[in-house]
Amino acid sequence: MNPRNQSWNGCNWLILPLIGTLILVALIFYRFGERWLRVILIYLSHAQWARNFVSDLGLARRVARRFVAGESIDEAMAATRALNSRQMLVTLDYLGESVSEEQEATAAKDEILNLLDRIEASNLAANVSVKLSQLGLRIRPELALGNMRQILTRAKIYGNRVRIDMEESELVDITLDIYRAMREDYDLDNVGVVIQSYLYRSESDVEKLISEGAWVRLCKGAYLEPPDIAFPDKADTDMNYIKLTEMMLSKEARKNGLYLAIATHDEDMIHAALDYAKTNNLKPEEYEFQMLYGIRRDLQSWLVEQGYRVRVYVPYGTAWYPYFIRRLAERPANLWFFISNFFRH
Repeated sequence: MNPRNQSWNGCNWLILPLIGTLILVALIFYRFGERWLRVILIYLSHAQWARNFVSDLGLARRVARRFVAGESIDEAMAATRALNSRQMLVTLDYLGESVSEEQEATAAKDEILNLLDRIEASNLAANVSVKLSQLGLRIRPELALGNMRQILTRAKIYGNRVRIDMEESELVDITLDIYRAMREDYDLDNVGVVIQSYLYRSESDVEKLISEGAWVRLCKGAYLEPPDIAFPDKADTDMNYIKLTEMMLSKEARKNGLYLAIATHDEDMIHAALDYAKTNNLKPEEYEFQMLYGIRRDLQSWLVEQGYRVRVYVPYGTAWYPYFIRRLAERPANLWFFISNFFRH
């Protein structure tokens, strides 16, 4: 009998080593804290042996569907329609990053162009998020720039927008350079960018983006960075998140045309933004909240019910493994969700 067909309580027994690893990671979290949890999980997100092993397991794919809409563009469209029906906006992400071959970057660009076509044809309330490393940034910056230009040109024809996701700190400067080249050199002002509050440099970056009237998503940051580059303590990251939020919701920022997407599932961050907005008489349409697909659905619905804009980040594609593991690294509750669902199957 093929061992892949054997089961234990309805579960593929080959996933047991991974579950054991994740339980061990959870115990390390309780003993040593969140930073060690992130260190181990982010290592697993890059480990090819773990990626190969987990990607072949049907159970892992089923549980990952909590956070990923599916592997095909049709599944992404279906998830978008469902969210739109609940009065939620969407940003779609074709998963993939750090490609090493030019044909991979070209294939990713072609898929994103198709995605924009499908959004337009289906009349969906959605835009697109992209990673420059998926478009060839680590191969040649000029390759990523050319692919990004084609994507933004197609989006502009449709009156749509594309936001460049931020990656590791070593890519921040080149990402901002390409973002500005799109706006200034090619007149593609339908491009946005992401700022991460755990980086020390972000306050300076935000000041410049305010002066430019940018379209910005603010998140905390999902990569493991050294303490000379990023705040090592969550409390400091949170304080900076609130500070940057208030900077980008300020009268000066709004006068310059900056539009802020507040990307967080942290209720303290959300209420801090709402308190600032109320005190300064901001209208709900002057900013939006963004959350990840499958995380805090209750909070997403509550915000919509209160009259606020909510945009859900919907990823899809076969390269779901690194994204999935980083979601576990970001929030311990996601790790418990994965483990508990294993034992339910």
